[in-house]
Amino acid sequence: MSKLPVVPAINPVPQGVKRPFWSVMIPTYNCADYLVETLKCVLEQAPSPEQMQIEVIDDCSTKDDPEAVVKEIGQGRVSFYRHPKNVGASANFTSCIQRSQGQWVHILHGDDLVRPGFYAQFRAAAEQDPSIGAGFCNYSLIDEHGIQQNCVPREKETPGIIDNWAERMFFHNHIMAPAIVVKRSVYEHLGGFHPELFHTADWEMWTRISVHYPVWYNPQLLADYRLHSASDTSKLMRTGANIANHRKAMEIIQGYMPQPIVDRLLEKANEFTARRALITARKMLDKGDKEAAQAQLREAFLCSRSFKILHQAGWIMLDMGQRKEAITCGLQSILTQPLEAANWKLLAYASLKTLSQPQTT
Repeated sequence: MSKLPVVPAINPVPQGVKRPFWSVMIPTYNCADYLVETLKCVLEQAPSPEQMQIEVIDDCSTKDDPEAVVKEIGQGRVSFYRHPKNVGASANFTSCIQRSQGQWVHILHGDDLVRPGFYAQFRAAAEQDPSIGAGFCNYSLIDEHGIQQNCVPREKETPGIIDNWAERMFFHNHIMAPAIVVKRSVYEHLGGFHPELFHTADWEMWTRISVHYPVWYNPQLLADYRLHSASDTSKLMRTGANIANHRKAMEIIQGYMPQPIVDRLLEKANEFTARRALITARKMLDKGDKEAAQAQLREAFLCSRSFKILHQAGWIMLDMGQRKEAITCGLQSILTQPLEAANWKLLAYASLKTLSQPQTT
């Protein structure tokens, strides 16, 4: 039986409130410089206030003044709310939903962008098919200077509902926040963002929605997600907390994902996450950060100990000077897949490296 997680409730908009079609809710925290461009890209395509609510919800910024930006750029068209104390990203996103009044909600982070036609195209899709609970589009990744780094692969070539979308979301997050809009009644049914998921709240939310509602996709490039070199993700990678929080989200998702999908895909999904951890471990090791690499290795093993993971981890351990551990990985992978030549290569190489090193006591 599907078990929804315990999350903050989203109450319906009170009776008698005149509701717009859109609520564009913009969470911010120390990103006022980017907020200028974010507000402009929304205002350039915003319909009347009767059709679109626009509000900035600040998580008690300490380094800048987003309210001043709202007054200067918004010119009375954009409302502003500041939390009296910092509540954290997930709670701020939930506040965005709770304060929204529109039929459809777009949580647009204060440093991300939408391109011309974003709102018009999603409104047309929502009116064309009232059954959909959310919709998202293709998007690009931009750097701190707004320069496009790459465009994510399209999920499909034509607009429409994506079949078996919950299965694909079970592995990892395909959707960044600027690219997705959600019907407010869906949030009222499913609740807000999970308070324990400081890194993976968005993935869990979009997956929760995909299990319970049809999701529409537009292959056009209509949003931009900004990458930061000194982001929270980079900090979490050093401790392995990014993967640990992913494992927590996976536990929650298993509670409502249809059991046949869990039975068929859980092992592969966990191995996929472990491989991501090993890729990060290799990158950290190449940068000379052995502590971070070790943290990612630890989390990889907590996700999966398949022969592929053991094999890949063994080579990383070997490069870290952990030859005994590499030999153990080689032996374990051979026991799992004795006919896999690559496993024997790892064991042989690690053993020879050990023999070639001076013995110390």
